[in-house]
Amino acid sequence: MTAVVTARPAMRAAKARSARTANTALVLLAACFVLPLTWLLAASVNADATYELAVPSTLTLENFGAIMTAQQTFIPLLNSFILAVGSAFVTVIAAVLAAYPLSRYQMRFKRPFMYTVLFGTCLPITAIMVPVYSLFVQLNLLDSLGGTIFFMGATFLPIAIWMTKNFMDSVPVSMEEAAWIDGASSMKALFYVVLPLMRPGLGVVFIFVFLEGWGNFFVPFILLFSPDKQPASVSIFRFFDQYGGVAYGELAAFSILYSVPVIVLYIVSRAMGGSFALSGAMKG
Repeated sequence: MTAVVTARPAMRAAKARSARTANTALVLLAACFVLPLTWLLAASVNADATYELAVPSTLTLENFGAIMTAQQTFIPLLNSFILAVGSAFVTVIAAVLAAYPLSRYQMRFKRPFMYTVLFGTCLPITAIMVPVYSLFVQLNLLDSLGGTIFFMGATFLPIAIWMTKNFMDSVPVSMEEAAWIDGASSMKALFYVVLPLMRPGLGVVFIFVFLEGWGNFFVPFILLFSPDKQPASVSIFRFFDQYGGVAYGELAAFSILYSVPVIVLYIVSRAMGGSFALSGAMKG
């Protein structure tokens, strides 16, 4: 009994040390995110902003005023929105049509196919851009928003199929069977029974693809040339001149505006139910 009583303070001390170590690690990790955000906010209202974090001597909104032009900000943001929403719609539609037979039918090669789809999520985009660029040249799709949307949708499709299939598995087949008894075809049962029941899952897939498309730099940088077609992720280069100079204040202001749609989307998703039942998205 004495040994047990003596061991308890030692266990509490060990837990306290572990808690302090974990808290220290979390504080350091939080600082890695907070410090860049602090610089962003400070530089956006600093007329003499540099790459160093400093308290503005005089607060100003000139940086925001300088970028409030169609060519500098609004057109690139609109292009980003078109690319992100377009690729999200393309991906969700294709993922639903691909996931339905994988979820509802017993096929001999379903599991190997699913693992092949999952492997497709690991393939780096840089590995396929050379043949893709050659294909776009042959099809005369370079500098085309439509072609870029379809290609971006295709790159997000593997993970979208995997997520959509697992969300669709949670919808009971018996509900479709009831629709079939009433004379509905498989496609009608899919669109009028299955999809309404898995709207939260489709919302997860749509938001995931939207965020990936919104921040995508490499694909638009390779496939889009015209300044009036480039998204904000590419046009941000306009704040860097050829001699190494950077307009830090305007860059910070532009970055804040570029982040606003993502923040709004996060707030809306929280208002619509938080994580949308993300727990079933990646089950295998």
